[in-house]
Amino acid sequence: MVRLSRIALPTGLRRALTFWRRSIQARVVVSTLLLSAIVISAVGWFLLQQIRDGLLEHRAEVVVGEVEAEVAFNRDRLSAASGTEVNASVQRANLIGPIIEAGDSRGYGVVLGGPEGNDTGLADGGAHRTSGLELSSVPERLEEHFDGDNRPTAWTYTDIVRTLPDGTTESEPGIAVGSQVLLPADGDYYTIYFLFPLTEEEETLGLVTRALLTAAGLLLVLVAAITWLVTRQVVTPVRMARRVAERLAAGWLQERLRVTGEDDLARLATSFNQMASNLQRQIRQLEELSWVQRRFVSDVSHELRTPLTTVRMAGDVLHDARRDFDPVTARAAELLQAELDRFETLLVDLLEISRFDAGAAVLDVEDTNLLDVAHRIVDAARPLADQRGVQVVVEQPERPVRAEIDVRRVERILRNLVTNAIDHAFPDDLDHPIVVRMAADDQAAAITVRDHGVGLAPGESAMVFNRFWRSDPARARASGGTGLGLAIALEDAHLHGGWLQAWGRPGEGAQFRLTLPRRAGMPLRRSPLPLAPVDEVVLAESEPEETPASEPGREPSRGVPS
Repeated sequence: MVRLSRIALPTGLRRALTFWRRSIQARVVVSTLLLSAIVISAVGWFLLQQIRDGLLEHRAEVVVGEVEAEVAFNRDRLSAASGTEVNASVQRANLIGPIIEAGDSRGYGVVLGGPEGNDTGLADGGAHRTSGLELSSVPERLEEHFDGDNRPTAWTYTDIVRTLPDGTTESEPGIAVGSQVLLPADGDYYTIYFLFPLTEEEETLGLVTRALLTAAGLLLVLVAAITWLVTRQVVTPVRMARRVAERLAAGWLQERLRVTGEDDLARLATSFNQMASNLQRQIRQLEELSWVQRRFVSDVSHELRTPLTTVRMAGDVLHDARRDFDPVTARAAELLQAELDRFETLLVDLLEISRFDAGAAVLDVEDTNLLDVAHRIVDAARPLADQRGVQVVVEQPERPVRAEIDVRRVERILRNLVTNAIDHAFPDDLDHPIVVRMAADDQAAAITVRDHGVGLAPGESAMVFNRFWRSDPARARASGGTGLGLAIALEDAHLHGGWLQAWGRPGEGAQFRLTLPRRAGMPLRRSPLPLAPVDEVVLAESEPEETPASEPGREPSRGVPS
């Protein structure tokens, strides 16, 4: 499996991302600000459009009214003069001159268009215009509107282009209004274009825009402050509950939340405190019950040793004299001896469990070659294996496997694993021997015991270490175990700071792995041997990733999913 390495992020960005993930208050404030910014932007854009349209429409109404009044005044003035009094050029000059002067005084430009009947347009009358005003300021679509005679007044938006004294040009938005006037001297219609700049409207719109932006910024700050205050009122009790819950989880069962007010959060705090009190009471009851149970087991185990010794002495006498008895009585003496052995083993195991429960178990470590330990255990279990018709072999490791261990406890672990493998192996199966492997690296040493017997069903790889648990209670055990062997083995592994794990599949056998630190007290990171057997095809996919346990040596027992 290919793993992608994490992308290296700057420290500041990594801290910001961590704060973002962990702070619900920051996420609520930022989300509210973003939504508020979107809403304010949409509303502000709509208001600006409405204000802009209102200003332009009002300006257009004003300038059109002003143009119609100016044109009407000049029409009346021209109609009062006789057409033969002056020639057309003089009369045209008398028409446009006052209009241009009025435009200069009021801030708008004027362009006189030629007679429409002669099809000269602005080319003929364009010379009569406000100084510096370019003819391109008149839109073509407005000129096309006045192609004929006696057309109504019309207007449109345009860009007013002016030539400055230094020869450069400047452009500004404006409104172009056109109207036609009949010149009595020649009977032709002339078009007068009035060009009104929108400078005041631009300034007004800019002022409104700045005001809206300022108001939006202040509104966002206000929304952020309100959101932060509101979320703080909700998040602060939640954070207090989290801290109290963490202390409760750490064992500080007397911790409680401070209750203020009568709102929902106060009722939640009250319910939390009631829950904590009930948990504290139940935990104390369980601790007392557990202490009573451990004390009972310890007392019973010790008290039974005295009568067991007496019964053992009587049983030994009967067992030694069994040849003088009839067959039934002799068989009864043999069964009594076997059950006394099993009972004595059970008492020893119960005493050992009570030491673990009381925390009185200690290690007596020494640097030991695990290969020698494995050979001693296998040699001792060979009669049982021969009785079952199975073989137990120890593979030679590639390098010496040494570790600082309590030899007695590690021998007990291996003895339990080997005898369990013999008990659960298929009888007379010489083609699939029980294999004991071991390996070591710089930090850890590991031993695996592999059998090809009945195996473990899904979920049983963790239950197999429970006290008195058996996968099939109906099956007879060749070794006569008590049901506490693997539980004691697990405690022995934890006492070393190591792991004891199981893998299994129904009908394909099982493998147990013991991993121990090379040096006493050294933390474990991974095991030198895989948990799944090397003869399994699913090795790479099946084995779980090994991570250090939450407590030293407390790696949870787990199997490989099938």
